[in-house]
Amino acid sequence: MIEYLWLGRMDYAEALLLQQQCVELRHAGRIGNLLLLLEHPPVLTLGRNARRENILASDALLAARGIGVHTINRGGDVTYHGPGQLIGYPIFDLRSLTAPSGRRLGPVDFVRQLEEVLIRLCDGFGILSGRVPGRTGVWVGSPAAGDERKIAAIGVHISRGITSHGFALNVTTHPRDFQWIVPCGIADRAVTSMELEIAAGAAGRDEQSGPCNSPFPAPLELESVAHRAALCFGEVFEQQILARDTLPALLDR
Repeated sequence: MIEYLWLGRMDYAEALLLQQQCVELRHAGRIGNLLLLLEHPPVLTLGRNARRENILASDALLAARGIGVHTINRGGDVTYHGPGQLIGYPIFDLRSLTAPSGRRLGPVDFVRQLEEVLIRLCDGFGILSGRVPGRTGVWVGSPAAGDERKIAAIGVHISRGITSHGFALNVTTHPRDFQWIVPCGIADRAVTSMELEIAAGAAGRDEQSGPCNSPFPAPLELESVAHRAALCFGEVFEQQILARDTLPALLDR
């Protein structure tokens, strides 16, 4: 089973501390697999492979705009989090999950399944998305034509089999919000959002079915997208999904 919680907008430092607490509780067996879904105020994060030159703005300018910078232990380069972006932090014990082949889930399998969650989520909104060989994350557009655009970034950390960090899906995020950085260190590809792709009339795939990618007539409201994302997690990881209303109900067990 995967329990999930919608936290709304949360400061990055607060969410980072919460993740650390949840990881320790998962190690101790005091909580099960937990999916935190939320939104951040504007912030830049640098993963283990990040280079400072991929932040294009000066420290003074970022401070003047109220944009914090955090160096963290996830994989990947620099990325931006901010309003209109769905953030997902799965605190999972990989030893409790299996890959599609039936074997125990490994780190690469886990990242591929995170991508599949987001691909199916986009499908449900009529957005054709997929993978680009050699580049982690979820993309729209044609790699063959060189016009692929990144719609979701993924960066995880795994400690003693427990995952943290996760994904950032651009729902209504505008590409101009990424002007402060070279997103994920990739300078030659654009960033997009679900809102932009829907407005452009992107066509969805029809070879998959299930609750997480059934037609979604509602407008792009972040909490509703988060709920659909949780359903996609259940479908891809083949786990029951249970929504929780409050954080203390999980942490006080």
